[in-house]
Amino acid sequence: MTTPKSPPAPEPAARARSGRRAVVASMVGTTVEYYDFLVYGVAASLVFGKLFFPQVDPAAGVLLSLSTFAIAFVMRPIGAAIFGNLGDRVGRKRVLFLIMMLMGVGTFAIGLLPTYHTIGILAPILLVLCRLIQGLALGGEQAGGFVMSVESSGDKRRGLAGAFVNSGAGWGLLLANLLFLVLNELPGDAFLTWGWRIPFLLSAVLVLVGLYIRAKLDESPEFVRVENAQAVKRIPLADAIKRGWRPMILVMLCCLGTHVNFYVVTVYSLTYGTSVLHQPKTTLLSMLLIVTAMYMVSTPLFGLLADRFGRKQVFVVSAIALVLTPFAFYPLLGSGSYLPMVAGFVLLFLAVSANSAAEPTFFALAFPPSIRYSGLAVSYGLGAVLGGSFAPLISAALFKSSGSWTTVAIYNGGAALISVVAGLLLRELPRLSTKTSPAQSDSAPQAV
Repeated sequence: MTTPKSPPAPEPAARARSGRRAVVASMVGTTVEYYDFLVYGVAASLVFGKLFFPQVDPAAGVLLSLSTFAIAFVMRPIGAAIFGNLGDRVGRKRVLFLIMMLMGVGTFAIGLLPTYHTIGILAPILLVLCRLIQGLALGGEQAGGFVMSVESSGDKRRGLAGAFVNSGAGWGLLLANLLFLVLNELPGDAFLTWGWRIPFLLSAVLVLVGLYIRAKLDESPEFVRVENAQAVKRIPLADAIKRGWRPMILVMLCCLGTHVNFYVVTVYSLTYGTSVLHQPKTTLLSMLLIVTAMYMVSTPLFGLLADRFGRKQVFVVSAIALVLTPFAFYPLLGSGSYLPMVAGFVLLFLAVSANSAAEPTFFALAFPPSIRYSGLAVSYGLGAVLGGSFAPLISAALFKSSGSWTTVAIYNGGAALISVVAGLLLRELPRLSTKTSPAQSDSAPQAV
């Protein structure tokens, strides 16, 4: 069989434009993901119990609505397996376009759902169905964005490209927080009756921007080389599990430190600050806005440092910082003074930011191109479930059982310590020249 010829190499300026489009498109996807995360979480806490589960006790209704929030975490590994496998078979561009469409449909549909009072039991069923669609899409979105941006960027700026994608988390949280601050001013029961729909419907704007940019993307150059060398795997996920299980396990463990501490800051700190420290919720939200804005700026800067000193080095050093900073975060938060409390948030979130900046490129380059999307999506999705979904619940349970923040800090820091060890063991594969066959790269031993 004749091997298809590679298309002529694009001019440097065209390559740079294509790489920038890939990075921006991926960052928009991350923005939509975290915007949806906060919007759904707030709605589930405040109104979904009353609107979709009014037939049960109010406290039970809140629990049921929050369980629909958790469904997305459960679906993430399933979506990662489906879309990761597709991304390694048919290309990154097509799959990322499909994922963005699914995210848009799932989120926009929630804003249009009739409530229990209108259609009865069908209302919570439709809510769960929409959340399942969101969870599936989220499973392939962030890892796919990592892969597309890293593979489309020049060698000297891969760390910056991946970090810029992760900075979308800050944009998503900032947009959602600002929107809820505005909606909080609605009179009477306006938020309960119709105001809650606005954030879901407005997500269509972000999705349309993402679809427009992704429609204009070029396919990842590294996937094109895999195709031209006829090295596309029949079932990439199976091949990733068979030959890449070691880096998959290590990436999953590397995720624990960032995800545990990220969700402690963005979710558990509100519960701890209001119920234990008796701080006004508005005070804590203002601090979250400050560190969210800082995250948006600092993450790309740490990406530049990762390109300068090495992704592995930045990841490990920041993971060590995450082992230590929880033991400063809780005392500073407990001081009751605004500036020390802000300092605690900043200290912990700077370490999270540095860790997040190094993750995309460090993790993506641990896998060869032919199984990169599959290996990264599944391992990152599992790491997000293990680290993120249970972190607020475990933190709250530890404090309740011990009555001390120390046990919570030990849990937060212990998760980061696991990431330190895994990060030391995980290695990027050697950089291959454009003349190297993907088949040759796949036969190279995994560096772990």
